[in-house]
Amino acid sequence: MKELHTEIEIQAPPERVWQLLTDFADFPQWNPFIRRISGEAKAGARLEVHIQPSGAKGMTFRPKVLRLEPNVELRWLGRLLIPGLFDGEHIFAIEPLGADKVRFVQREIFKGVLVPLFASQLDTDTRRGFEEMNQALKTRAEQIV
Repeated sequence: MKELHTEIEIQAPPERVWQLLTDFADFPQWNPFIRRISGEAKAGARLEVHIQPSGAKGMTFRPKVLRLEPNVELRWLGRLLIPGLFDGEHIFAIEPLGADKVRFVQREIFKGVLVPLFASQLDTDTRRGFEEMNQALKTRAEQIV
């Protein structure tokens, strides 16, 4: 098992951050990591997600939404081919810090026999993608009043 964890403070209400996070059609306009998402933001739905960290190759996968709690958490599970090979549970969490301020947490828990083969790429490219997305989300959420 391997876990990536990033976080950033955003001066915006949880509802604003949630709206940006679940407006999949707008991702190509601002998101430097998750370039495209199609599908419905609801528990049990299957999404099509295309990620591409800066300077790295992109990939498309079809995760299943595990949890969707408005203004709090979006969680999905993606797999490479079959369960247990390379599974990634991605968590986006919004934690209130006060009036119009939140902590945005982006985590992913990787499990499977292939995870050790990709560990260094996860620590570099994928982590960079998380951090770039976090910063872009912060910028966008704080610009719009």
